[in-house]
Amino acid sequence: MEMLPAGETRIWTTLDFNQDGKQHDWLRLPFSTDLSAYGVIPIPITCIKNGAGPTALLIAGNHGDEYEGQVALSKLARQVEPRDARGRILILPALNYPAVVAGRRLSPLDEGNLNRLFPGEANGTPTQMIAHYVSSVLLSMADIVIDLHSGGSSLYYLPCCLIRSGKTGAETARLIELMQVFGAPIGSVSDGTGGGGATTLSAIAQAFGVVALTTELGGGGGFSSTGEAIASQGIYRVLKHIGVLPNAETKSPPPVRLMQVAGRGAYTYAPIHGIFEPAVELGDSVEAGQSGGFLFPVEGLPRQPEEIRFAQSGLVACRRAPALAAPGDCLFKLVTDVGAN
Repeated sequence: MEMLPAGETRIWTTLDFNQDGKQHDWLRLPFSTDLSAYGVIPIPITCIKNGAGPTALLIAGNHGDEYEGQVALSKLARQVEPRDARGRILILPALNYPAVVAGRRLSPLDEGNLNRLFPGEANGTPTQMIAHYVSSVLLSMADIVIDLHSGGSSLYYLPCCLIRSGKTGAETARLIELMQVFGAPIGSVSDGTGGGGATTLSAIAQAFGVVALTTELGGGGGFSSTGEAIASQGIYRVLKHIGVLPNAETKSPPPVRLMQVAGRGAYTYAPIHGIFEPAVELGDSVEAGQSGGFLFPVEGLPRQPEEIRFAQSGLVACRRAPALAAPGDCLFKLVTDVGAN
């Protein structure tokens, strides 16, 4: 296990993590403004504990405009009672509370992307301080973390559960087992080269020896009841599987299609500023060189529309939601079956 981030957190709570029972409280993030000199940012947290056992850390609202996980964890915090548990469940349905309240991916306090700032800084920006608290306090208690994401305002996503490849074959096999128990239609295995790399919550959890599952459950800034149900059912199955909710009534998980992102060529980006007319939908299978649609230049005539073509074959796992795109915006992400050439 690597050394935890340096510095003592300034975030505090009256919640007693070692007390049996069910407690609702805030994490209090000090934040001073012109109108609130000694103010704090209130980040809701629930602790459900009953004796000895594993600790599950459940997080949503890492990005504020991703809603299925927030609702799933709010329901779970109300439904689960201490008598149901063996061990401890820590629930944070709105981890990046300022972003959640604003309905934004980034925090309005500092424009911080929480899932690109781990392990954080004890005396950094508000978002860095949240990342530091998770890294230095919450992960030190956890045996497993489930971080619930969706596509947010800019992407539509096929519901999926994601893992990072383990440091050993046995670790990867354990993660794949838990991903299959979770039961999202697609199980995506990453080598960590995409997205936020080593600065995501899943990456820092892995570095600290904590099992981590991540999801993508919907997107477009809306709410998917299907995605929320996948999250809720998946969490109950995983918590039952690891012994935290031993008597939970769950359905058997549906088949999970194991897939992977095959390098940076899986991503297709906008080359110009234009209006995006997609030619394929989520879940479509595409071939290398196939047209993914057109970008119509905002300048209008005489510039011609730009045709978008895929660099590789695969399944369309996510697609851009807003019609207007700027150079560098991600239009598509493809996944391929594990073991496929």
